[in-house]
Amino acid sequence: MRKDFGAKPFLYPQPVLMIATYGEDGTPDVMNAAWGGIADMKRVAMYLSASHKTVKNILARKAFTVSMADADHVTECDYLGIVSANQVPDKVARAGFHVTKSAHVDAPLVDELPLALECRFVSFDEESELLVGEIVNVSADERILNADGAIDPAKLRPITFDMANSVYLVLGEKVGNAFQDGKKLK
Repeated sequence: MRKDFGAKPFLYPQPVLMIATYGEDGTPDVMNAAWGGIADMKRVAMYLSASHKTVKNILARKAFTVSMADADHVTECDYLGIVSANQVPDKVARAGFHVTKSAHVDAPLVDELPLALECRFVSFDEESELLVGEIVNVSADERILNADGAIDPAKLRPITFDMANSVYLVLGEKVGNAFQDGKKLK
């Protein structure tokens, strides 16, 4: 038996994306957003209200980074989602985060968050509030790499937003092998 919930945005996993920009004066800004993901091999797409300081910064600077929120920084990442840079311009420093300028785009990398997509602005539709960026580089701190130099999700410990229960959950358990396990049914 199934239970109906109506039209709700319940999709698992729902990424917790940390979008970083620089303001007009060079102040770093980071916001927490769950309405986005990969759009194709070199694009990321997010639905962001034009009222966000982050969106204004992206439109001005034509660049941003997207980091994955992780289990080690749940409190800081949640804070950056509930406080607006329109009211608290130094919210990144108040969260205890530090930034380094990306070598690839005019946007900051959050030092404490070990995985980031470095993006160039592509488009923003004011009606739908869809922001699209081109991924020009992915950078990862060596602490989340395995012995082969690949990203290890168990070390990254990315979190997902559970909209139905208003909680964050950690991801990372391997349950199968992509493009392999299904061959058993051929």
